Amino acid sequence: MFKEHSLYLVTGEETSGGRSTEEVVKSALAGGVDIVQMREKNLSKDKLIVLGNILSDLCRKNNAVFIVNDDPFLAKEVDSGGVHLGQEDIVDFPIEKTRKIIGKEKIIGISTHSLGQFKTANNSDVDYIAFGPLFPTKTKDYFIGIEDVKTVINLALKPVVFIGGINSDNISKVLGAGGRNIAVIRAITQADDIEGKVKFFKQIIDYYKKVCL
Repeated sequence: MFKEHSLYLVTGEETSGGRSTEEVVKSALAGGVDIVQMREKNLSKDKLIVLGNILSDLCRKNNAVFIVNDDPFLAKEVDSGGVHLGQEDIVDFPIEKTRKIIGKEKIIGISTHSLGQFKTANNSDVDYIAFGPLFPTKTKDYFIGIEDVKTVINLALKPVVFIGGINSDNISKVLGAGGRNIAVIRAITQADDIEGKVKFFKQIIDYYKKVCL
């Protein structure tokens, strides 16, 4: 199951400063990251299967949730904890179809980029909803800001993961607005000390968890 107050790492070898995704994930797990999403855009299916099996095993041994991006069949093949779907993915893999592929015990997450998309996802059979990008990020050519964070939290029927350009300088803005779950890419994958950066983010999340309880 998806637990609240989580730090969620999205991988990508192109963002890892010359380090392998496996190396990045090992360091992040050592720091206590809660969720790892394999989001590798430049690997063949065969290489994704190999990497997926490695990361699935690493996450299982470290009590972290492993999520595969885009493809529920791949998620099932590598025995991941679940799959994450973008808005474009649900054309080929509607939520009902995805649920049949991966089963009731696995996690389904979905990306949303507006209040309208969020409201639709909020009433669907998903286990968590990603909302963003909140801040400028190299993975998108737009960002939506944090004005709707409180509204999203008030409407949410399931956990929400906030994503997009979140770093050491702005994470407190999201948590201070009521966010609980934070997804990070470059602020972790490009850090000189990945384990230390993960611990830093976890400390901030834990601080706001105590403050808000």
